[in-house]
Amino acid sequence: MARSIYVTSPEGNTGKSLVALGLVDLLSRSVARVGVFRPVARSADRDHVLDLLLDHDGVNLSYEQCVGVTYDAMIEDPEAALARIVARYHEVERACDAVVVVGTDYSNVAGPTELAFNSRVAANLGAPVVLVVSGAGRTPAEIQQIAEVSAGALAEHHAQVASVVTLRTGGGQLDAVREGVSAALGVPAWAVPTHPLLDAPTVRQLMDAVGGRVLAGDEELLDREVLDVLVGAMSIEHLLDRLVDGAVVITPGDRSDVLLGLLMAHQAEGFANLAGIILNGGFEPPAPVQRLVEGLGTRLPVLLTDRGTFRSASAAASTRGFLSKESQRKVDTALALFEQHVDGGALLAALEVPRPSVVTPLMFEYTLLDRARSDVQHIVLPEGNDDRVLRAASTLLQRGVARLTILGDEAAIRARATELGLALDDADVIDPHTSELLERFAEEYTRLRAHKGMTVERAREIVASVSYFGTMMVHLGLADGMVSGAVHTTAHTIKPSFEIIKTAPGIQNVSSVFLMGLEDRVLVYGDCAVIPDPTAEQLADIAISSAATAAQFGVEPRIAMLSYSTGASGSGADVEKVREATALVRERRPDLSVEGPIQYDAAVDASVARTKLPDSSVAGRATVFVFPDLNTGNNTYKAVQRSAGAVAIGPVLQGLNKPVNDLSRGALVQDIVNTVAITAIQAQAQAAARRASAAEADPVASPAAAGA
Repeated sequence: MARSIYVTSPEGNTGKSLVALGLVDLLSRSVARVGVFRPVARSADRDHVLDLLLDHDGVNLSYEQCVGVTYDAMIEDPEAALARIVARYHEVERACDAVVVVGTDYSNVAGPTELAFNSRVAANLGAPVVLVVSGAGRTPAEIQQIAEVSAGALAEHHAQVASVVTLRTGGGQLDAVREGVSAALGVPAWAVPTHPLLDAPTVRQLMDAVGGRVLAGDEELLDREVLDVLVGAMSIEHLLDRLVDGAVVITPGDRSDVLLGLLMAHQAEGFANLAGIILNGGFEPPAPVQRLVEGLGTRLPVLLTDRGTFRSASAAASTRGFLSKESQRKVDTALALFEQHVDGGALLAALEVPRPSVVTPLMFEYTLLDRARSDVQHIVLPEGNDDRVLRAASTLLQRGVARLTILGDEAAIRARATELGLALDDADVIDPHTSELLERFAEEYTRLRAHKGMTVERAREIVASVSYFGTMMVHLGLADGMVSGAVHTTAHTIKPSFEIIKTAPGIQNVSSVFLMGLEDRVLVYGDCAVIPDPTAEQLADIAISSAATAAQFGVEPRIAMLSYSTGASGSGADVEKVREATALVRERRPDLSVEGPIQYDAAVDASVARTKLPDSSVAGRATVFVFPDLNTGNNTYKAVQRSAGAVAIGPVLQGLNKPVNDLSRGALVQDIVNTVAITAIQAQAQAAARRASAAEADPVASPAAAGA
């Protein structure tokens, strides 16, 4: 039976979708199959809360499966609606390990009747309640009183409050609210501060509110958040001083002077970066002015509405934003607030969610993010001209996964990030061509490549390339790792690391692995991207490096040296190469569990293993697979990815002194996020190894010895 959690509020506009999203995200790290359910959904339009939750990677259900009844049905016959809700819920429950149930919305202020209905639904589903209370404009004592009254109302209908989350709490009241509510109700309680971005509408929402259409600009930017609305009826010289970043300006359509002034200010340095312009009154700019607007090449959305100034301004001012899947920045902000202010482990304990017995791809991805956050590393991203990289950077920064340096023209990068509504204020942006580091890097590169006849003049040209510049940052300790390849080729990304960073002690070859997320476990495949036809010595290197990589990411390394023959059953040059490589691994690392040559079926299938290699500790339970050549490895990982629905994370480069990782040029934003987290974890491991080596070399100076 799935564990269900019921999220409800005693009033409308509390922001409980933030808590619901945080719970879905939290549960996705803990159980294999997460479900969502909306007992009562809007009848006219699709429910944006449900759409938001269904968009999460951890949920694999259709919209229709997750709806109980409409508001009309609930009002017409509450008893029949309740029976329908319970029946529909159990259909979802059977397919899931845990279900987040999001209670009804409120069209007005506090409504005890609606809270009573939520109480009955929660009781009938057997779901503990996470009560969400709004702290907006309230004192800690008032919040505590609302929580007590609401908990009492829920208890009257046999619903049990397991925890309380107060949203939109004043910054200085967090501790008082949390402690007061927890003491009053005897359950865990948390308080989350207010964040203006979460209530900000998008340009698209304002366009719909005023009944407008796009006259000029990039429609992709309609999903940017609006942080202020201004009426621009005054002259442009007075209006310029009132502009702020993220503002939408409403101005009459026949004020061509204001329109052109706003567009020029938006594009000029030193002025605010606007979110949009609304031309009201139904006046289109004259044809010459429209040609001039087109000539400016603006991407800023310019909208046109037939409404007058007052009606347009009133409609825009009353438009409330909400958390939706269209705004990745809002989603990242909401998740970051939840992670920072709600103790996920304590919440799961209060809800009695059991520990998982399997590791799904999504659970593994969340483990990567959590581990990266545990010791934040500094990663350099050379491809600041790619929107995917900027979107990933925004997510990484808001979720606290890494510190970032982005390479490229700073003005262009920050302008594009603002256009896309991304949060990159905490990122360092460096232009290699103008950086004061250029000369230092050129001198160091000249020293490293002196044996190749390198000169400082030539080195200046080389290290100005973003890949070389980023690699030099890692080499000199100005960054802990680098991730590139969304735009550039693999060779462009990793060639500088071969020249500058070089291989780790005891390793002669750089190779790669893919972390293959199957339905219930993670396997390691190597090498699938770097060495085309490895020798026996190179295969041994790949096996040892792959075992270390597996251990870094929580996979117990049991190495299968793959061949078309198992044990002593076959012969030939290809089999002998694998046999020799296996012997080298055992000689160099007798502590590792390794078997080879072995066929894939004997490596993964216990029944086959009992027949072919009954005494092997690896056969039937291998976790690290070393392929005999790149042709086999690359095709196998793609076959498993496409045919078995596995999630392939990588390639992860291994064997380098410091971590550099390559992306596919078709990488998605989440791929970039995952690769940065992997790079950070590699950097953590290498830093720990260096500390341990230093302590061994000089135990008196080590922190452990000093503490003793």
